[in-house]
Amino acid sequence: MPDSPHRRSERLLLRNCSVVDAVRDTPLHGAAVLVEGERIALVGTESDVRPAVPEGTPEVDLGGRHLSPGLVNMHTHLGLSLPGRLGDAVRAMNPVELVLHMADGAAKTLQAGVTTIRCVGEKEGNDFALKAAITADRVPGPRIFTAGRPISSTGGHGHATSGALECDGATGFRRGVRTQVKAGADLIKVMISGGISGRHETITTRQVTREELAAAISTAHEWGRKVTAHAGPSEVVGEAVELGLDCVEHGYELTAEVTKAMAAAGTWYVPTLVVTRCKEFFDELGVPEWMQQRSLGAGARHLESYRYALDAGVTVMLGSDMPPFWIFDGTSAAVRELEHMADEGLGARAAQAAATLVPARWLGAEQDLGTVEAGKYADLVATAGDPTRDTTTYRTIDWVAKGGDIVRDDRNRSLA
Repeated sequence: MPDSPHRRSERLLLRNCSVVDAVRDTPLHGAAVLVEGERIALVGTESDVRPAVPEGTPEVDLGGRHLSPGLVNMHTHLGLSLPGRLGDAVRAMNPVELVLHMADGAAKTLQAGVTTIRCVGEKEGNDFALKAAITADRVPGPRIFTAGRPISSTGGHGHATSGALECDGATGFRRGVRTQVKAGADLIKVMISGGISGRHETITTRQVTREELAAAISTAHEWGRKVTAHAGPSEVVGEAVELGLDCVEHGYELTAEVTKAMAAAGTWYVPTLVVTRCKEFFDELGVPEWMQQRSLGAGARHLESYRYALDAGVTVMLGSDMPPFWIFDGTSAAVRELEHMADEGLGARAAQAAATLVPARWLGAEQDLGTVEAGKYADLVATAGDPTRDTTTYRTIDWVAKGGDIVRDDRNRSLA
């Protein structure tokens, strides 16, 4: 992750705050954070940090707020086009219109306090162009790790909604993986079953052979890329876990046996609970009744899968699937997902880790992201309360920084 060539200030002192993150047992009260360039230089009590602050350094008084790492959302689709009225409008966009649409979503995502995203299915390379533009500071947005186009069988899940690359046979799946690596993919996503948005499939429709799965996973690993899988039923998930799958998305119908296998193999899980309990979002998009019934009807079993995973000790991570910034149930989709995760057995402290340090580790970026420590990027959010004690305090995010640049400050609307 190269440092940004453009900054408002080379140095910045954040003060009058409490620092909380996944490596601290208790908040650091009376804290100050010195930012130099894009990174954190010092963290400590203000009395300890201030002597090292050069004269004339700009200061930001955070008014006693809690300062924590920016959120990491591990399941996003900035160009998603679900069935329905708004999805039809996205599908009708030409490539230029689509990348501008995605850029707008990226900016809103950053404003919502999500400073890093993992894209798991985008169309025609637009994610690579957007990532490059954000990295070069040409447009605002979160840090992006992307799978490019997901790998799917012919007619498989995502071929109409998330730009999946249709492949068949072991050779075809190998070629699909290599094609995305060539384009710049940081990871690989494979669609191994049906889902909630495919008209001619069900959640339990198996869509890959064992040979195709093995080819995709082994090829990606040979190229140093992790593999995540869109998955519904337990049988094909269990097979993928045996073959070395690194992460499961959704897992609508997991079992105790499969989640135990996931835990033993080190396969992590992004449950996306919000997508089977978001009628308000579906109504706003004009999603057809068949899809709403399939999605909302899967909610109880989906939640059971999540609880199996927690009981088995599977590592879980935040991922909203629906746009992270989308407002419904009184907050953003990213925060609502995290609330579900906390309320349904994870607890606030572990949920905060699942949205920060834990995904940074899966991404291999823990040296840069996930905690408020010297050497890390100054990707930060401020809240009225302590999110390690109460996940709902993320609803009060009113200040966001990425790489030390203040991108949202509700007390100074000109930055928003």
